[in-house]
Amino acid sequence: MTDVPPSFAFLPGAADSPVILHVPHSSREIPAAVRSGIVLDDTGLERELDHITDAHTAELAEAAARAAGLTPWRFVNRLSRLVVDPERFPDEREEMLAVGMGAVYTRTTHKEVLRPDGYDAGPLIERYFRPYAEAMTEAVAGRLAATGRAVIIDVHSYPRAPLPYELHGAGPRPAVCLGTDPFHTPSGLLDAAREAFAPCGETGLDSPFAGTYVPLEFYGKRAEVTALMVEIRRDTYMSEPGGPAGPGLSRLASALGALVDAVTR
Repeated sequence: MTDVPPSFAFLPGAADSPVILHVPHSSREIPAAVRSGIVLDDTGLERELDHITDAHTAELAEAAARAAGLTPWRFVNRLSRLVVDPERFPDEREEMLAVGMGAVYTRTTHKEVLRPDGYDAGPLIERYFRPYAEAMTEAVAGRLAATGRAVIIDVHSYPRAPLPYELHGAGPRPAVCLGTDPFHTPSGLLDAAREAFAPCGETGLDSPFAGTYVPLEFYGKRAEVTALMVEIRRDTYMSEPGGPAGPGLSRLASALGALVDAVTR
């Protein structure tokens, strides 16, 4: 784990594509300066990364981009969510603060100490969270300016069995969970996702994870920005936890590529 800039990448697609595949949780990379603030030993940290990382989702998005008729844009976090989680609110609005998992995590997936009590998250917010949010805002603004709309498809994964940190882990855990927002997820986008992922098994809605990611500048304000979270159950494409990808990855990439094509049309 070394200091490797930059902390995210915005990978260009076709000039007339409105689609951004957003991959926020695929990396295990932790800069040395950030690692020093984490209390887990190396073995414990590797185990936590196995549980918390949405493994292989960057590869999934890359393969889907190749499969799509019109190449989507990709915004990929190059650092672990244990550095900062770019999809959390950086303030008291964030419900995951209840389990120590706000924008900067202080507890692990098993509710153990990750960072000490009283940890000052401010420097990490300034160094990593705010630049990421600003760059994602600019990415969406660019698609709006170029095409008149932006479609954010969040690419995530989740474990077959619930982990202790989950606030809503008692509900269904389908092969593909579609997270929605009442303002930013129109019925046509949801229908397209259900059709695209039908070959991959059961699809469900907002369980065990709900919501979508939209930069705050547009959230609840710009209907031209639509969004969907795609949460893929890990046992459908990889060995858990933290193991290699299997043949299910290519099937899911084809489905994600089909969704990109559908929403591009």
